[in-house]
Amino acid sequence: MKELVEYIAKSLVDNPESVEVTEIPGRTAVIIELKVSPDDMGRIIGKDGRVANAIRVLLRVVAAREGKRVTLEII
Repeated sequence: MKELVEYIAKSLVDNPESVEVTEIPGRTAVIIELKVSPDDMGRIIGKDGRVANAIRVLLRVVAAREGKRVTLEII
C-alpha cells in the first residue's frame, strides 16, 4: 500500500523528491501518512478533495483484499 501511494503522489506533483510516505501498521488497521511540499498540496488534495478521495478509495480496495482497514493522512 505504501508503494501505491508513493507512486500516485510522485506522478501528480511537480517536486517528486519531496514526497515522503510512512506506513504505521496495526493489528487490523494501517495508517499511511503522505507528506508533500506545500506547493504541491493542492495537486494531491484536488478540487473539493476529489483526488485525495480517489486515492483513499484505491487504498480501501487494496486493504480489503488483505483483510485490513486503512487511513490516509495527508500532511
